Amino acid sequence: MDLYQKAGVDVNLGNTFIDRIKPLIRQTFSPQVITDIGGFSGLFRLDPSPYAEPVLVSSTDGVGTKLKVAQQVGEHRSVGIDLVAMSVNDIIVQGARPLFFLDYLATGRLDLETQTAIIEGIVNGCRQAGCALIGGETAEMPGMYQAGEYDLAGFVVGIVDRKKIIDGSQVRPGDRIIGLASSGLHSNGYSLVRKIFFDDLRMDPGESIPELNGTLGEELLRPTRIYVPSILSLVTEFPLKGMAHITGGGITDNLPRILPADCQANIIKDSWEIPPIFSIIKRMGNVSEKEMRLVFNNGLGMILIVPAAEIQAISSRLRELGEKCFSIGEIVPRTRPGTAIEWV
Repeated sequence: MDLYQKAGVDVNLGNTFIDRIKPLIRQTFSPQVITDIGGFSGLFRLDPSPYAEPVLVSSTDGVGTKLKVAQQVGEHRSVGIDLVAMSVNDIIVQGARPLFFLDYLATGRLDLETQTAIIEGIVNGCRQAGCALIGGETAEMPGMYQAGEYDLAGFVVGIVDRKKIIDGSQVRPGDRIIGLASSGLHSNGYSLVRKIFFDDLRMDPGESIPELNGTLGEELLRPTRIYVPSILSLVTEFPLKGMAHITGGGITDNLPRILPADCQANIIKDSWEIPPIFSIIKRMGNVSEKEMRLVFNNGLGMILIVPAAEIQAISSRLRELGEKCFSIGEIVPRTRPGTAIEWV
């Protein structure tokens, strides 16, 4: 055993890991990818010909303390999907098509089964989003992480024609608001979730909860929904004025980011189906309605602002694309400075 391995870093195991994941990652490659995994960087051949004025759009994110639940349960594939979802859903709100993705995986000591499962999830997410996984970094850092711990970060680049960027600037009073169902908690609010279930109530992730039709751990590790295919199909057919990815901060913080200063969103309470996990959190954690709205997506992972005349056609098309959607409100003139949302 050499000194580096005695210090906790196994170079040979790292090379074995790269060899193991190469076939998985190649499943995401498009003809635009012109390098293989293992180089110093990833190369992607950009074809700007479909765009009059191509604009690159990028985003980066992680999975947060949902990773602690994955490590506690011993299920690691779903968080790889989460990693991709959090970034690609951020760029799709501007109408951008994801092109390629890179990941950063840091751990105290490599475990081939665990880290391979994570990459399988990332590959799954990239295939759902239609982007290539062209590279990344796996860092083995003993002393930084305890046994079994790891952290993830992701980075995506997409493209959109400048004249087709969706940024909310065209939102006007009279426009309608559509909410797209989330798959559950997605990847936000897990510090509070873990405090309620594991610290305060001392629950086991394997515990069954009748309302959930499964275990607590299965529900908490339900992967974030990737909206990219549906939105890309929608923007080619209909005028979308604004989109908001509902992540940390909930509707309360995220929807105002795309509203003009003179516009206000009137959100109709109880106008969509709220998955049982949210009522369970509220009841068992004694969480106020105001805090629930601020911390969680409460059943809506994406919000669209559309012309009133198009709401029925857009809703029908979304359902054809496999999305559960709801008419949840409308845009009105802002009545008070600083008030971007009213719950009615």
